[in-house]
Amino acid sequence: MLFRIPALLSAQTCAEMVAQLEAASFVEGKTTAGWYAKQVKHNQQLAPAEAAPLRQQIVEALNRHPLFQAAVRPKRIHTVLLSRYDPGMAYGTHADNALMGQWRSDISFTVFLSSPQTYAGGELVIEGADDEQTYKLAAGSVLVYPASALHRVNEVTQGVRLVAVGWVQSWIRDPAQRELLFDLDTARRSLFAKQGKTDEFDLISKSVANLLRRWVD
Repeated sequence: MLFRIPALLSAQTCAEMVAQLEAASFVEGKTTAGWYAKQVKHNQQLAPAEAAPLRQQIVEALNRHPLFQAAVRPKRIHTVLLSRYDPGMAYGTHADNALMGQWRSDISFTVFLSSPQTYAGGELVIEGADDEQTYKLAAGSVLVYPASALHRVNEVTQGVRLVAVGWVQSWIRDPAQRELLFDLDTARRSLFAKQGKTDEFDLISKSVANLLRRWVD
């Protein structure tokens, strides 16, 4: 499932992060890429020691967001990288590593930190079976997408693109099962908002709980 979260981070938070990143020390981005992705990865990443407090802010914001929790069912947000793309930098077509350390990567996300008006190019492109979807979201917004999807970042031609990218291991490994649980949870919450606690609400809630018992990994 692919979806957006508008304004996960406030404009003020983004501005503060961008100011910190503009003054920070970045390292070669290839160091965290898989063996074949190294061939197409041309960006820079924030040194780990400097990234820790920013990473924590992003993880806490995602853990508070109800849509992210309901759709992703995160077991662990295990990796968050702060990336910088200067003019001429890009990240060619690749799929994310299935395993990062001891954690499985089920879902990927990109938090857009730079305002789209401050750089040219740098679109995130998600490849489908017969088309491509291009994204360049407002500062503070997030795109969540399957880690299994082929994707790329187009070359930045002007300005600087600053983003945070991360990966999640979900409690529910199968994406179709995650989507089914999300649909059922959305339906029961809508039903509760309109009619309160009804027999139908109880039945859907029982089904959600029992499916979780079967599918939690």
